[in-house]
Amino acid sequence: MTQYKPSGIFATLYMKLVIVESPTKAKTISRFLGKEYKIMASIGHIRDLPKSKIGVDIEHNFAPQYVVSPDHKAKVKEIKEAAKKAKEIYYATDEDREGEAISWHLTQILEQDPEKVKRITFHEITKQAILNALEKPKQLDMKLVEAQQARRILDRLVGYELSPFLWRHVKRGLSAGRVQSVAVRLIVERENEIKNFNSEEYWSIEGIFGTKDKNILEAKLQSISQKALDKMDIKNQEEADKILNECKKQAWKVSAIEQKRKSKQPPAPFTTSSLQQEANNRLSFSAKQTMTLAQKLYEGLEIGSEGQIGLITYMRTDSVNLAENFLQEAKNYIGREFGDKYTLDKPRTYKTKSKGAQEAHEAIRPTDPARTPDSLKGFLDNGLLKLYTLIWQRAVATQMPEAILNATRVDIGGGEYIFRATGQQVVEPGYLKLYPDQDKDKLLPELSENDALEAQDIKGVQHFTEPPARYSDATLVKALEEEGIGRPSTYASIISTVIDRGYVERDDKKRLQPLPIAFDVTELLMKRFPDIVDLEFTARLESSLDHVAEGTIRWEPLMQAFYGPFHKQLEIQEQAMTKESEKEAEGEVCTECGQPMSVKRGRFGRFLACTGYPECKSTRPLKGEAPPPQPEPTDEKCPKCGAPMVKKTGRFGPFLACSRYPDCKSIVNIEKPVKDQNGNPIPCPDCKQGTINERKSKKGKLFYSCSRYPDCKQAYWDRPNGEPCPKCGYATLLRKGKTMYCPQEDCKYKAAIELE
Repeated sequence: MTQYKPSGIFATLYMKLVIVESPTKAKTISRFLGKEYKIMASIGHIRDLPKSKIGVDIEHNFAPQYVVSPDHKAKVKEIKEAAKKAKEIYYATDEDREGEAISWHLTQILEQDPEKVKRITFHEITKQAILNALEKPKQLDMKLVEAQQARRILDRLVGYELSPFLWRHVKRGLSAGRVQSVAVRLIVERENEIKNFNSEEYWSIEGIFGTKDKNILEAKLQSISQKALDKMDIKNQEEADKILNECKKQAWKVSAIEQKRKSKQPPAPFTTSSLQQEANNRLSFSAKQTMTLAQKLYEGLEIGSEGQIGLITYMRTDSVNLAENFLQEAKNYIGREFGDKYTLDKPRTYKTKSKGAQEAHEAIRPTDPARTPDSLKGFLDNGLLKLYTLIWQRAVATQMPEAILNATRVDIGGGEYIFRATGQQVVEPGYLKLYPDQDKDKLLPELSENDALEAQDIKGVQHFTEPPARYSDATLVKALEEEGIGRPSTYASIISTVIDRGYVERDDKKRLQPLPIAFDVTELLMKRFPDIVDLEFTARLESSLDHVAEGTIRWEPLMQAFYGPFHKQLEIQEQAMTKESEKEAEGEVCTECGQPMSVKRGRFGRFLACTGYPECKSTRPLKGEAPPPQPEPTDEKCPKCGAPMVKKTGRFGPFLACSRYPDCKSIVNIEKPVKDQNGNPIPCPDCKQGTINERKSKKGKLFYSCSRYPDCKQAYWDRPNGEPCPKCGYATLLRKGKTMYCPQEDCKYKAAIELE
């Protein structure tokens, strides 16, 4: 019997609707499906907790009160209209907790039973992966939905209750977060280590020895009288000179040679964490930049005649598994390009080591190993190509043989003093042929035991111990992962959040430097709310969320176990700090009107203010508190009267003011350049000569404008992103840190930034 296929107007009633979260992903998928499918994007989360209130019913099992954001109301209407015409609806959002939650919110909007919906997931956006997923749809995983919901509610409870506490007792406008505050603590503690570090002097003895063939050998003093030297054993120049004088009397020869062959295994394929670390170390990409680029590679890009295709697998994962089809395809590619000697008889596999590994299906890899970086050079911009190359090389190299190295050690004897030289040579490159590391060959000359050597130069070299380095994106991600803080999808947003909220900035080496307010807030939280910034407590909470995702515990009891003690502690500390402030102000009266004084906190710390405000505006420093900073002299001249300008700090930050104030009231804003993910100033897209600077209006609202004002009057209310629009190439803006869009009216490009 021939099956009836509707056509014309009736065909729309039998449409199959596929909903994803990203327009780019929708465009890529549409290439693989027929005309009977309609692909729509929700543009990220269509529902969330309200911004104007806490949005959690604490009295009734912490029930969330979700609302559709104003930005999504038109999109919701559009999806509902399409759903009415659809015979089948497939939810194809990402295969993690966030993706599962987005699909669940969509079912609520469309009033569908979550147990009867068709949920499809795929680890890569390729035709075969999409078709396989459509053949085997599954139910929504409500355990993942509940785990995401629990995290969202936890973060809302902390943010909405602890942030106002900081406003009252530290500074208005501050924010606190369950994970962000722990990250700030790590950065602050590292800075304190650096500040408190006491550098110690030590010396090394280094020699250059010549062979009979006029080769040279560089070596360091290893031992004296058969006792190995520790790094700090030679403490000063006097001790170093004593050893140098003794060495000058010695005759030198090769006392021992040791050669070892060692093998070096290729590193595991990338997880989210290792990709962020390696991209930071090798490419100097920030974690956020890495994830933004990886998102584009995953969702799909235009590649010539192939059209729009996904180039890598899903980029939020902590698995190191590789699919069987990739292993075979990689072997075929390696055999063709490098020969059979570079292939493996049996595929190499790896085991996941990260704490609390979750929702992981496969490592990050190219969707097709035959699609080499060279083949993409004309289609990807520089950043995308660099990241793709890194992912491609790492994944393919895992299926190549180990590298074989020759490690050589030469001991040079002269009485009781032994110098040592070390070298390394690659014998069989193996995987290093494709994925070279930073180690380079260091060859030693051909030598035999008892060969005489001539000391051409032996000298003492002064050193000083150095403090630990500030965290980079790579080292902070590594620390968070080791401590079990956050999860793959959150590392990039944690770093972005602490920077955007004014706790941390990047120094000239792009490392994370805490600002003064970070020390104040961290000290307060550690004293008043130790659990909130405790590493073990936060890690246990993360582990509990994993248990919710696994279905071993319910989310409501977890909320109660956390919120009860947290809220009680908040009440206790509110009362305690109020009493402390009252005690500090006890007996203090206003010298102008005689009314009692109270303790207030301003931008320069705490101070005493008259309780008769606003009729009496008298203030004075609190005992023990540092006085407000004095104006700093500068080389700038006043544009009105020519007098020197001084640097002052006001409610909206630092500014330049005329030193003749109040006779001359001229002020000039200090421009703060807006930087891209690499820390480079963002050029003005209009005049292309100036750079975009951050400024504040008279009412204190941030805006962004060209440094060449008034010659160039380009300005935006939203922050420039430093990323070109994929549709028209114009500079995109970032709205509320969640939506990247093009400001060109005739373009209207918009994309959600999903980095939770």
